Amino acid sequence: MLKDASAAVYGVRAANGVVVVTTKRGKKGSRNTININAYTGWQNWSRFPETVNDSYEWMLGKAEAEVNQFGSTGITPEELEKYRIGEERGYQSFNWKDFIVKGNAPLTSINLSATGGSENINYYVSGTHLNQQAVFGDEFTFKRTNIQSNIDANITDRLKIGVQINGRVETRRNPGIPGYDDYWLPRFAILRNRPFERPYANDNPEYLNDIGHNETNWALHNFETGGYYEENWRQLQANFTAEYQIPGVKGLTAKGTYSYYIADRLQDGHEYTYEAFTYNPDTDEYNVTGGSTNPFRERATRKVFRNTYQGQLQWKRDFGDHSFGALFIAERQEFRYLGQYVHAVPSTNTLPLIYFSDMDQYDDSDSEEARIGYIGQFNYNFRDKYYLELSARRDASWKFAPDKRVGYFPSASVGWRITEEQFFKDLIGEESILDNFKFRGSYGVLGDDNVGIGAFDYLPGYNYNVNNGTPVILDGQAVIPARDKGQPISNISWFKSKILDIGADFYMFGSKLSGTVDYFYRKRTGLRGRKYDILIPNELGYGLPDENVNSDARYGVDGSLSYSDEVGEVSFSVTTSGSISRSKFLSSYKPRFDNSYQRYRASSEDRYNTIFWGYTTVGQFQSQEEIDNYPVDIDGRGNSTLLPGDLIYEDVNGDGRIDGYDETPIGYNNYNPLINFGLNIYVAYKGFDFTADFSGASGFSWNQSWEQRWAYQNNGALNKIFLDRWRRADPFDPNSEWIPGKYPALRFNDGGHSNYNKNSTFWLHNVTYLRARTIELGYSLPKTFLDKINVQKARFYVNGYNLFSIDNVAEYGIDPEISDDNGLQYPQNKFVNVGVNVSL
Repeated sequence: MLKDASAAVYGVRAANGVVVVTTKRGKKGSRNTININAYTGWQNWSRFPETVNDSYEWMLGKAEAEVNQFGSTGITPEELEKYRIGEERGYQSFNWKDFIVKGNAPLTSINLSATGGSENINYYVSGTHLNQQAVFGDEFTFKRTNIQSNIDANITDRLKIGVQINGRVETRRNPGIPGYDDYWLPRFAILRNRPFERPYANDNPEYLNDIGHNETNWALHNFETGGYYEENWRQLQANFTAEYQIPGVKGLTAKGTYSYYIADRLQDGHEYTYEAFTYNPDTDEYNVTGGSTNPFRERATRKVFRNTYQGQLQWKRDFGDHSFGALFIAERQEFRYLGQYVHAVPSTNTLPLIYFSDMDQYDDSDSEEARIGYIGQFNYNFRDKYYLELSARRDASWKFAPDKRVGYFPSASVGWRITEEQFFKDLIGEESILDNFKFRGSYGVLGDDNVGIGAFDYLPGYNYNVNNGTPVILDGQAVIPARDKGQPISNISWFKSKILDIGADFYMFGSKLSGTVDYFYRKRTGLRGRKYDILIPNELGYGLPDENVNSDARYGVDGSLSYSDEVGEVSFSVTTSGSISRSKFLSSYKPRFDNSYQRYRASSEDRYNTIFWGYTTVGQFQSQEEIDNYPVDIDGRGNSTLLPGDLIYEDVNGDGRIDGYDETPIGYNNYNPLINFGLNIYVAYKGFDFTADFSGASGFSWNQSWEQRWAYQNNGALNKIFLDRWRRADPFDPNSEWIPGKYPALRFNDGGHSNYNKNSTFWLHNVTYLRARTIELGYSLPKTFLDKINVQKARFYVNGYNLFSIDNVAEYGIDPEISDDNGLQYPQNKFVNVGVNVSL
């Protein structure tokens, strides 16, 4: 991974760092080997919010909520008792999560590879097939087949050629889900469906139950009833290289590379009409009371073409203690994207074809991209003691106007192995435990054309077929409308990342202990923004175009420490790593504020960009008497809506009321951790090996909201966390005593209450976690035994991924690597696999 100025040679998309991936290749003069790696496994969700699956608890909470909110409830004690007993039809309970999430979803993978080499040619060929089901059942499937081939050949003493081909075929198929929310809707259904609702009318699987919001009735979502969705990808990339050692100039090599990439995507979907039923026990009839009469049939195709041409001259030469190197690269990239989309309203569920008479939408798209770059690099080192690297890029992007198209991006890096200096050797002595110590530093400018504008936005023009293609009537004629694009964005160009990195690497105790530490500072200038101090008449219909006017920065420290050794027959290694970083806005174009408070509250200049504003909770009311005598207006209604257990907010400015002026920074405003850390452990003893990989993070916040904050949202399920709540001993007696709990007394779907409509420290959680990424135990059969059966290697293993996490959000049922306020994101899967590696 490269994140400093050394990433500059990797192109216009390297401003945020580069991950360099090296594919496997055959080795010169190696024997022919066939490798088999196969495993099978099972997957489950790590966590997901738990909802109340007891109809009695759901109804009891609703009764409390309505009494708390309205003073009375339509639920009677007699009716509530029927839910408690749970025997009569309509009063029973149903567990929707168990119905939707099957668990132990299988996956299998097998990889076959062959590798070998002679004096003049080496090869590596590999094929992998993966078959995976989702946790929602065997109709949710994903299949992928990969192929890879790397061949290198020496044609002459000076000419070497190579061919690298990799391809991928994958298919994803599942039942048709409204809006293609195929992996979102089942999660939403768990938080939406109520426990007294059941999937089938009268529990008869022939009749889909009408639960009012039938799109979340999971019984609908199968190939027979709901339809299907299928997505197919075909991708192929081929790289052709030729390298020639130029005679007459020692160390001079020319290399040419051509890369061709093509991807083909076919999306096919059909959502059926269906009927939902209500069962009449008096007549033993199933009556149609719902369903869908709004089917769709659609097909989309997308093709991606990419051509990359690269020419390279490289020179390397040693002159005594001096080593020199120079590199020049010219590169051109061309992209083309083609797409077609057809939508139809079919007359039946059974016909798979799309007929012209059924079509109501057709879209065609065609776009192109192109970039060209020139890179120069110079390297020098003296006795592996002093290092110098200079590089420069000149890049041009199709996105920008001709006079803004080109960017120049230089960089430089230096290194100093102080342990090679005689004065340092004299200082630390011959018996020093320090083997190697290197200082290094780099500074560079990288460019990025991802500034958020579209192709040819710098040109004036018109957008055709606006208003969704609906014609307008002009002079009695139907005309497809067009509209001008607005002001051309012609003054915007590359934004630049100026990156400083200062670091050190060391090795000690015979290289058993090693480590690295870096300080980095990245300043981005020319970020997209808009000027406002030039008046534009309202009649024009648009404002000024964006320009490169804003800037931000990110800085921090990262490092790693590793120790490896052998004790008897046990070999082991332990590696730790960590980083801490922060980002801030530096400047924006002439910010303006009406007063000092507005500047304090809304300014982003020279301020961390992860600030989360909210209210500080200083407690919860313990009695109605405390509410009646409290001097601060919490709810804006003289505290008339408050009950014991409701939240008390700090009156920051002391004006006797809680409003926006009492908000202060209380946490972090995104899910990107400020602190990351990791631990890797490896132990081997005789034929056994054990690996454990842990990673964690801290310094980010989860804002508990939506279904996790207020109960019965949209008359849906009740989160189990609200079982621990303030409540009356008798929900039907408003004068009964209050029983304390963690959460305020329930209200029914009342997100506007002061408990819930204010972000506060009560709902905000600063998250810290440590996750077991990988734990693996393997055993390799003894070589003495393998030699007898002519096998090079045979290893069996069992491993697990994401098996557990130690964190402070487990009680909410959310994954600590959270990205949704309500926990509705797709959770991390836990995997358990058993497998084998064999080399023949």
